Amino acid sequence: MNFDASLAEKIDLLLPQTQCRQCGYPGCKPYAEAISQGQADINQCPPGGEQGIRELSELLNIPPKPLNSQCGVEKPFQVAVIVEADCIGCTRCLPPCPVDAIIGASKQMHTVVAQQCTGCELCLAYCPVACIVMQFPVEPKFDAMQARKQHQVKNQRLAKLELEKAERLNRQKMLLTKLKQAKS
Repeated sequence: MNFDASLAEKIDLLLPQTQCRQCGYPGCKPYAEAISQGQADINQCPPGGEQGIRELSELLNIPPKPLNSQCGVEKPFQVAVIVEADCIGCTRCLPPCPVDAIIGASKQMHTVVAQQCTGCELCLAYCPVACIVMQFPVEPKFDAMQARKQHQVKNQRLAKLELEKAERLNRQKMLLTKLKQAKS
């Protein structure tokens, strides 16, 4: 099956934008692209659950199927909360958050911006003191499109950092070459 960007975009709009990776892909967009290419099934998204599978089956005009239990189970939406008294400020929870919902600095207490948290649970495994817990949000409002934008912003920021690092290393390499040539 050929890649259809417009179909992948329509599929991505139906996904919950948790970026949780439970589907086996690094985010909702790569999963949507895989579905559109026939490389992934529509039942691999636990956060989307039965409703998501139903919506995908309607879009793709295929029969719905049960959630693939190897990907996880459907659960009510929860957000990460840091037990501040237990946080040691190690910053290990910051990189795995797909939407930068965790705020903190090294050796400082961290906190989760609940309105931005997608409930992906990726931060849990990285906390060495298990001070991150999942709780039902005070305001049970989750904005998938905002989460999608936050994920895109984080990916753009990381790409820019990688480019800057590559440019810096290239300048250092050129400087070392000049220094070696000057010594010769």
